[in-house]
Amino acid sequence: MARKNATVYMCQECGYTSPKWMGQCPACQEWNTLVEERVHTKSEKNERSDFSDKKKLPQRLNKLEAKEEDRLKTSMQEFNRVLGGGVVPGSLVLIGGDPGIGKSTLLLQVAAELASLQQGVLYVSGEESETQIKMRAERLELPSDDFYVYPETDLDAIASAIDKLEIDFVVIDSIQTMNHPEIQSASGSVSQVRESTAELMKIAKKNNVTIFIVGHVTKQGNIAGPRMLEHMVDTVLYFEGDQNYTFRILRSVKNRFGSTNEIGVFEMRGEGLVEVLNPSELFLEERLEGTSGSSVVVSVEGTRPILAEIQALITPTVFGNAKRTASGLDHNRSSLIMAVLEKRADLMLQNQDAYLKASGGMKLDEPAIDLAIAVSIVSSYLEKQTSADECFVGELGLTGEIRRVSQIEKRVNEAAKLGFRKIYIPKNNLTEFLEVPDSIEIEGVTTIKECIQKIFN
Repeated sequence: MARKNATVYMCQECGYTSPKWMGQCPACQEWNTLVEERVHTKSEKNERSDFSDKKKLPQRLNKLEAKEEDRLKTSMQEFNRVLGGGVVPGSLVLIGGDPGIGKSTLLLQVAAELASLQQGVLYVSGEESETQIKMRAERLELPSDDFYVYPETDLDAIASAIDKLEIDFVVIDSIQTMNHPEIQSASGSVSQVRESTAELMKIAKKNNVTIFIVGHVTKQGNIAGPRMLEHMVDTVLYFEGDQNYTFRILRSVKNRFGSTNEIGVFEMRGEGLVEVLNPSELFLEERLEGTSGSSVVVSVEGTRPILAEIQALITPTVFGNAKRTASGLDHNRSSLIMAVLEKRADLMLQNQDAYLKASGGMKLDEPAIDLAIAVSIVSSYLEKQTSADECFVGELGLTGEIRRVSQIEKRVNEAAKLGFRKIYIPKNNLTEFLEVPDSIEIEGVTTIKECIQKIFN
């Protein structure tokens, strides 16, 4: 058993521990990240370590009663969607995102919304004072700001406030500023983040309090702190966006109470974040008709189908090696598709520069977008336009075949709802329809060469 004064050296990037100091972490290969931290014995552990006051015995699974989680629905439909239908009491939700993307604004709006539903809400900030929070609430013209504000970083004081005020919902902004009194390391260290999150999880489960935690991200886009942090919480949300666009995407990457990869779309305005209830129409409203190098794909994010425009620009290269650039699309996927087109569709692309983009700041990364990328490339290369009322769905194999995709009926219905008259899909998906909308024609294709001939001949 470790002594009370025992210390270890812990990597502040990945959480690797070593009995001695090293310049480079063997796990993540980062330099100068090992910091000396104290090891705690069992007697030093916080006594508030149980989810309940009474010890429970193991029970048989068939003796337990299961019921659906009671969810609290807010008026923010996009927020409800990402959480799986509403806020689950007693859950621990982690929200990460780049600095200035709007995490604090989103949670301040959520806190005001929950307070308007007659819920006890505590907004804890380790980065702002009460005055700053009040000024931001007034600037956003929130419908209700009747909730508690507590600028504090000491976790014991926060736990006492939750018990005293009988709080139902807590916002922690941010977990990197919280300080566990029994941990000697500085705020933001791996030990502090891990132990603070563990303590908040105990509070959430024991008192049935929903806690939202804001997490900073690293340069690589991952939530700062140990990877264990994402395993401990019930839900992990990423708030994404581009500083050059006003659109923000709230994406669920883990959810114990709903589907993953669900997204909600918001627009950042002067009055705060405003929901975008029909993002497909918004992303396509500026599409030019009669131009080559453009196609529309029906992508599914979680359970939500979204139509997005994929653009391609193919030009002869002036250097020895052709250049490949992709924005919002996977670079390796784009290079693979161009190789398939050259080999299986007889297109000479090895001496062509290729610039690919998903418009509107969207990031698309599912196999079903392959066919739309290929059609955009061919359209730009041949300088022939695609029809404005056609869209494309399908995965492209290395032998040139168009492979089936999931949730095809949902994709077709979304395309029909937005006025598209024809959709190209894998032929093997044709047998999966229970009901086909009358307003759209479905064209099944087997190979990319067959698809190109049907579109451009």
